[in-house]
Amino acid sequence: MILYLHGFRSSPLSFKARLLAQRMRELGRIDEFHCPQLPASPRGAIALATEIASKVAPGQLTLIGSSLGGYYATWLAERIGCRAILLNPAVKPPRELEKYVGVTTAYHTDEPFEFKQEYVDELKALAIEKITRPERYFLVAATGDELLDWREMSAHYPGARQCIIQGSDHGISEFADYVDQVLAFCGIGPGAAA
Repeated sequence: MILYLHGFRSSPLSFKARLLAQRMRELGRIDEFHCPQLPASPRGAIALATEIASKVAPGQLTLIGSSLGGYYATWLAERIGCRAILLNPAVKPPRELEKYVGVTTAYHTDEPFEFKQEYVDELKALAIEKITRPERYFLVAATGDELLDWREMSAHYPGARQCIIQGSDHGISEFADYVDQVLAFCGIGPGAAA
């Protein structure tokens, strides 16, 4: 099973989530792809992700986390011992998101979205200073990410498999070129390990 954790202010309607769902549908495995709408609260997001992840054995689960979802995926992978793919992950979100405290809108709807001050503390509680078993991780980072520093991402996942994309952007606009590589790490599709 793949559990996709979207980023801050994002949703299951994100470009990467939809692309992965489309590819899983083409492979006849859409029932193995889950991408819930995460609550604004980091504690709530982790509770929901943990609940979904608990329905499958860790060896049968791969987390895919984008941006803030990568931070969540790292915490969850360390707790339950599953694989995680990190797409331009946030590695220090308490620092980066404090300026967003207040009400804004989600990217894919006009729904109000409130990020409370207490959520910064919830993020701090989820910090993973050093990953264990780097072979469980696959980092996809873009040097052209306009929001997060790819060097910080790379340094946070030492020894992990890393695909550093020259240029691109935070959303990884050419993610279609990497979908099969990502799914292969999950054990799905062309190039997957037997």
